[in-house]
Amino acid sequence: MMEERYVKEITPKSQDFSRWYIEVIRKAELVDYAPMKGMMVIRPYGYAIWEKIKELLDRRLKETGHVNAYFPLFIPESFLKKEAEHVKGFAPQVAWVTHGGDEELEERLAVRPTSEAIICSMYAKWIKSWRDLPVLINQWANIVRWEKVTRPFLRTTEFLWQEGHTAHATEEEAEEETLRILSIYKDFVENDLAIPVIAGKKTEREKFAGALRTYSIEALMADGRALQAGTSHNLGQHFSRAFNIRYEDKNQNLQYVWQTSWGVSTRLIGAVIMVHGDDSGLRFPPRIAPIQVVIVPIPANEWKEKIYKKGEHIEKELKKISVRAHFDSREEYTPGWKYSDWEMRGVPLRIEIGPKDMEKKQVVLVRRDNREKIPVSQDVLIEKISPLLEEIQKSLYNQALNFLKENTHNVNNYEEFKEIIENKRGFIKTFWCGNQDCEDKIKDETGASIRVISMEKEEKSEGNCVYCGKKAENLVYFAKAY
Repeated sequence: MMEERYVKEITPKSQDFSRWYIEVIRKAELVDYAPMKGMMVIRPYGYAIWEKIKELLDRRLKETGHVNAYFPLFIPESFLKKEAEHVKGFAPQVAWVTHGGDEELEERLAVRPTSEAIICSMYAKWIKSWRDLPVLINQWANIVRWEKVTRPFLRTTEFLWQEGHTAHATEEEAEEETLRILSIYKDFVENDLAIPVIAGKKTEREKFAGALRTYSIEALMADGRALQAGTSHNLGQHFSRAFNIRYEDKNQNLQYVWQTSWGVSTRLIGAVIMVHGDDSGLRFPPRIAPIQVVIVPIPANEWKEKIYKKGEHIEKELKKISVRAHFDSREEYTPGWKYSDWEMRGVPLRIEIGPKDMEKKQVVLVRRDNREKIPVSQDVLIEKISPLLEEIQKSLYNQALNFLKENTHNVNNYEEFKEIIENKRGFIKTFWCGNQDCEDKIKDETGASIRVISMEKEEKSEGNCVYCGKKAENLVYFAKAY
């Protein structure tokens, strides 16, 4: 029975990426399967990551004038049907409530797949004048989408997210908001999650159901597949017309508002795992790590009491400077077992302290990002930790950035395109004519989709479509995606 509690070998990423992913999230106790198919239980260690994501992103949103509210979980069927394109896009994934207790409901209620419909119904009541605009509301909530194929964090029947819903007087203001949020997401994911992303606009085929325009940030996972990490939608006036959200302008004329919606979800945790993890387990960027520093004692004979006291003192001092530190005082495990355990759990920095270290009045720091061992005097230890955590944060970002660069391929012809998708994966950067027929054929033949139309300023502004060869102005990123 005791053997079950020891650190077990993890399948190497290069051998079986999917198996590695499932093993590491379960052995590190981030998540477990719920009794209901396709649903997950986020365990305390995993939920702590979501709490950090929520804290860091929520601060950014509030700094730009957004406020939080909460809207009902259930949406009347008639509300969902008001925007035809929207309901068509979500219909296959909607879960329905038909009974309340023993009574059949007069109207079915959808368990929210997204909240545009219910929020728009309220905005129609609240917005009457130009003085009421803009409305900048966000909510942190759970969502239900009846997915056929699920994977913890990446795609589950129920998941957690934030969804912002704003209303504006003009199209220009709505577009400005849409791009502002995209910029916030990019800055957050790159700086706090240490994941480089490509930002751009979705094609008509890939945009959000009911949106005028959709923008997204796309990240590259370690297996060469893309992951949509966040989306920001300019909804135009589609929903305001459907729900009659109008305001009286300064000239006393009635106008429909212009709207946006945007969100990120718990799939960001999956992104962190797949981008940064290695064959030994997780590697968490310090800014979102549940535990940033773990202190592991190496007790021996008469030194045991002194070592434990020193370890507890270090933990206390680190917490004073807001470092999330943990002293591992478990006596039933060897130091070597603890090293493997905390490596698997992705703690950015380990402090080792044993008899020889006590004699030298030092400790040994071990970085999770590169396994470098650094002897440090106990006198200067506390002041060294925060700068070192920032160094680890940057190191993880740079490693991921190098991987992204090495696996982004500039392609001019379709044969090369197919060869890379089949054997190398990653992003393919190429020109596309804008014809959906070409887009559809490429996806059908290779499984790769256009992740975004580039928003970068390029030296070359036009070329030839990689599929049909016609002149093209759309520089796009293709990839196979989750």
